[in-house]
Amino acid sequence: MEELFARYKFAVVVNLAAQAGVRYSLENPHAYVESNLVGFVNILEGCRHSKVKHFVYASSSSVYGMNVKQPFSTEDCVDYPISLYAATKKSNELMAHTYSHLFSLPTTGLRFFTVYGPYGRPDMAYYKFTKAIQNGDSIDVYNNGDMKRDFTYIDDIVEGVVRVMDKIPTPRENKYSAAKPPYRLYNIGNNNPVTLRDFITAIEGACGVKAKERLLPMQPGDVPFTYADIDDLTTETGFKPSTSIEQGISKFVKWYNLQS
Repeated sequence: MEELFARYKFAVVVNLAAQAGVRYSLENPHAYVESNLVGFVNILEGCRHSKVKHFVYASSSSVYGMNVKQPFSTEDCVDYPISLYAATKKSNELMAHTYSHLFSLPTTGLRFFTVYGPYGRPDMAYYKFTKAIQNGDSIDVYNNGDMKRDFTYIDDIVEGVVRVMDKIPTPRENKYSAAKPPYRLYNIGNNNPVTLRDFITAIEGACGVKAKERLLPMQPGDVPFTYADIDDLTTETGFKPSTSIEQGISKFVKWYNLQS
């Protein structure tokens, strides 16, 4: 990593790499520590010593845990994660804040809300649902499909990341601390949560096949809903995600069928 930074003299670094997923963190916690903590500090050190002008990194809506206030705001308390994955992403934000304060490294964390679309992770629900529905297999539906998620299409995520890259944080006051680091957090979500049931319906419509369902209880580490307050993102970048669940799922299924 040190050699990489020395060779290329990056002006801006965007780190989207991590060990992701809530359920796998129950099975292999060490993978999350190695990638999300050790790996993250290696990148922070590279940015610090290479005088990078802006470090942008992926956080997650998982940091909100089971917060009851809706929609979730970056001003909300996120001290109660309910999965190790969420704890590591919260740790990333704390580590970035420390480097911003100690070394004046401008950092921006992006709390992504349930990203979906082409080239996504095969372990994500929409990927597994599409495969199972088209193969005539049953799908696992947790909590009777009553969870709500602020599903965000990948193109909207990319647009948000690109716009934020040019928004280099400057020192700013914080009502909780006297420190004024060049540090920023944004939610990137669709600002329009839908139920898992409606999500499945959208996949059924795009596939033209009715799903066979196996109803299961809520899984450890899962949260009942996510809902992004994106006022800061819209105000400061002029961008608001706009892809509906029907549009996004239709695009994904068309892509998926081309890969089959």
